[in-house]
Amino acid sequence: MCTRFFLVQEHLRNTLKRLGVPAPGTRPATRYNIPPTSVIPAVRHAPSSPAAREYATLHWGLVPAWARERGKPLVNARAETVADKPTFRDAFAKRRCLILASGFYEWKAIGRSRQPWLFRRSDESPFCFAGIWDRWSTPEGAVLESTAFITTAANALMAPIHPRMPVVLAENHWEAWLDPSLTEPTQIVPLLQPWPADLMQAMAVSSRVNNVRNDDDACLEPAGDEPANDDQLPLL
Repeated sequence: MCTRFFLVQEHLRNTLKRLGVPAPGTRPATRYNIPPTSVIPAVRHAPSSPAAREYATLHWGLVPAWARERGKPLVNARAETVADKPTFRDAFAKRRCLILASGFYEWKAIGRSRQPWLFRRSDESPFCFAGIWDRWSTPEGAVLESTAFITTAANALMAPIHPRMPVVLAENHWEAWLDPSLTEPTQIVPLLQPWPADLMQAMAVSSRVNNVRNDDDACLEPAGDEPANDDQLPLL
């Protein structure tokens, strides 16, 4: 699963530079507690010019182009089935994106409560999640561009906390992931591997992050002696 992450403005700027994508005129503020249904930064090949990459803001919760109504947001797609499920199949083949991030959260069940954990790179540098996106039109003609994260089996570091983790793409796979000429699952699915455990760190953090209204750097503070609680459990 992946239902919450954070992105530092400086990391956004640095990642766009590495990707050769101009930063937006108004840069998004640092967000420390980004939940599903948010509008989030991504990089994709420009639909109007597939040879070019572009910065895009996408609604987190994919709505397939063929859907009759918006319905429940599809936050995650499983790496094991994303190439086959009708909901995701076309987007996986033709509309892949990189979702920019500084770290993400997951929750460990402790009895009836849940303890939030923060995961990020060992060197605390930015990275990119593997995402897919789609464009849906309402009956009135309004357009929604939305995205879902791809998840895979947890690595050895994360497995004690949760059995699934978002796919973090190695930087040398960014080019292939965004390449519109790669449409066959045999070309793309091998990129969807668990993030190497030795490249990441994990830390229990305050239950403050459980409440999506809390969006400041205190969300990154280590957990103290407070008990894990059920108040404002994360969106799943």
